Amino acid sequence: MSRKKAFDRDTVLEKAMHLFWQKGYEATSIEDLVQGMGINRGSLYDTFGDKHRLFLDAIAHYDHTVVSHAIAQLEAPHAGKQAIVDYFQNLIACAADGQRRGCLLTNVAVECCPHDSEAVHRVTANLKRTETAFRTALTTAQANGDLSPHQDVNALARFLTANLQGIRVMSNVNSDRQALQDMVDITLSVLHR
Repeated sequence: MSRKKAFDRDTVLEKAMHLFWQKGYEATSIEDLVQGMGINRGSLYDTFGDKHRLFLDAIAHYDHTVVSHAIAQLEAPHAGKQAIVDYFQNLIACAADGQRRGCLLTNVAVECCPHDSEAVHRVTANLKRTETAFRTALTTAQANGDLSPHQDVNALARFLTANLQGIRVMSNVNSDRQALQDMVDITLSVLHR
């Protein structure tokens, strides 16, 4: 008869997510995880398999919690140009908090994607979701007359997604609010009618 776990899986996964987000995959040791999650090694391995599987689960948890919350405004019915502007302004507020940890998925793309095909799959799926959300909001903006009908919403969605990632990387280096605002202002200038 198997024993019931003395911890909540989502709670310890949240803790692992924050450790990977703060330190990165390579710099996060099993001991860091055991201490940070508040579970023993056996429970970590029994529940998550190994460090890499835990890492992939933490990425999925980040996508379902942090990203889903952040992108909800873009995925909302009738989201348009203002939702895009608000999204980037929220990005500045989060990036200027002084923690310099950026976005977990962006960090994973930089650190792991050159050699980890499973991480590539997770990051690619998230980037496609973000691009689709931008495309939908841009299409609504065009329908509302807030964006020129001559603008290519597919190209704009890719551009916004790429700049979003660039701003996230830059925020790890320079979290100065005005510098981030300058980047966002130039990015959003493509939305002018």
